[in-house]
Amino acid sequence: MKTDLAFGKTGIEAALPEGYEYQVLEARSAEPLADPAAALEAALDAPIGCAPLVELAQGKRTVAISVCDITRPAPNRFVLPPVLRRLHAAGVPRDGVTILIATGLHRPATEAEILEIVGPEIAAAYRVENHYAKQFDDHAYLGDTSTGTPVYIDKRFAAADLRITLGFIEPHLMLGFSGGRKLIAPGLAAQETIKVLHSPKFMRDMRSVEGSIEDNPLHRELVEISRLARHDFLCDVALTRKREIAGVFAGRGPEAHEKGVAFVSRVLLEELDQPVDAAITTSAGYPLDLTFYQTVKGITAASHIVKPGGRILVVSECAEGAGAPEFREMLKQFPSDAGFLDHILGKPVTVDQWQLEKLALVTTKVDVLYYCPGLPEEYHPTLWGRSYARLDMAVAAALEGLPRGARVAVIPEGPYVLARARK
Repeated sequence: MKTDLAFGKTGIEAALPEGYEYQVLEARSAEPLADPAAALEAALDAPIGCAPLVELAQGKRTVAISVCDITRPAPNRFVLPPVLRRLHAAGVPRDGVTILIATGLHRPATEAEILEIVGPEIAAAYRVENHYAKQFDDHAYLGDTSTGTPVYIDKRFAAADLRITLGFIEPHLMLGFSGGRKLIAPGLAAQETIKVLHSPKFMRDMRSVEGSIEDNPLHRELVEISRLARHDFLCDVALTRKREIAGVFAGRGPEAHEKGVAFVSRVLLEELDQPVDAAITTSAGYPLDLTFYQTVKGITAASHIVKPGGRILVVSECAEGAGAPEFREMLKQFPSDAGFLDHILGKPVTVDQWQLEKLALVTTKVDVLYYCPGLPEEYHPTLWGRSYARLDMAVAAALEGLPRGARVAVIPEGPYVLARARK
């Protein structure tokens, strides 16, 4: 059996040997909207839970718009123009608009990436700037949440008369779903806030997982932060597998975001009768598989359908290597997943430790194998699993010793598949 897997910009073909019961879990998709432009215009003029955008913008002189960075395929170039038209129709001057790249603790977008994110016309005509989470003085303190998280948000956003986020909704490994409140925190938060949000307090709570905002403590925390930041308006979209617009949800958060989550959940969720023996998954190709840091999402998403002691093979290009400096250092430092989990308990949170923590919570329960050709060999000994130089070798290792008829899930688009197995 041959199957195509999302991998970089081109994809990759995997040859799967006979003798196993394969279940290919394709990323489910809603139908694309017949007229997405009309749907977007209607959503902005008849939003959920608030007045139309042009009315909200009346009398405002400054507007901050938070948009996703290069690691997310958000259709900013489609959404921004009608949003900007309404702002200017309400009297907001062009020089009163600041578009912020919600990097969180990711690296800043390059000039070429800014052109890709917002389009050359908008990049040339508007102030488009990166968020820098590590520059503490660039953030305003807005108070503490009810659970004690200190809230520091980018001053450019906090000081604006009108505060808008543009995003898209997909499963997220700890927050349930992306979009909405995530464009404020961690997107525009200082690292002092981000570290608390990504501490073991939230990471080890079994409710902080993909595909669920119900009773998700991290979701609740971010909703509270978005209220402190006065999140005035959001416009989130749902995408098809081909990244066409399947739904537009605009208005006040969290109401508008919850509508979008309900739509995406209804479309994406797939339930298996029982857990599988092994899973072959990906990080959904470019841009999500640029780094090993992002690749962890493909692993955690697959972990919900693999039986304890089973196997996960992740296929990811990792064209930019491991990730940010802090993540790279930790990735080399700990030869044991259990040792890492013990080490970080009770200690100050280190940048990016949460991604390794989520990985360790999987590798302590199942065997994880890797085909990540862009990841330098110096990291391979401490991946808490075996790494392979060729895809065929990795596939053979993932299936080695399994009985004939063993159940194997194949997930070509990794974290874009929301699946659960009945226990």
